[in-house]
Amino acid sequence: MARRSTGSDGEDSGPGGKLYYRIGEVSRITGIKPYVLRYWESEFRWMAPAKSRSKQRLYRQRDIEIIELIKRLLYEERFTIAGARRKLRELGVGRALDTPQLDLALEGDPRQQIRRIRDALVEIRGML
Repeated sequence: MARRSTGSDGEDSGPGGKLYYRIGEVSRITGIKPYVLRYWESEFRWMAPAKSRSKQRLYRQRDIEIIELIKRLLYEERFTIAGARRKLRELGVGRALDTPQLDLALEGDPRQQIRRIRDALVEIRGML
């Protein structure tokens, strides 16, 4: 059973007022299958949920945010697992969660589009 935040321990409770979520709940929230979440734990050291006495994974809101970030890197921005791991390491997980999505909307003048793409590539090269 999930505990509710009392505010005395300094923890923020999630949207449902819960401190901890089990893997099935996280799967429903994020749209990621439980076996994928377990696999990601082995690939991303930042994904290390606490475990209950009965060895069930207990995810916090911060863990869910990291999962959403990894999902965005892998599925939307098309990073490989190694590339996503490198990106998270470069930015630090805290900074990576605050980084806005790269906006390369292909609207407007083609010259503007090329300029936005070039600026984005220069920014990426600066990260390397």
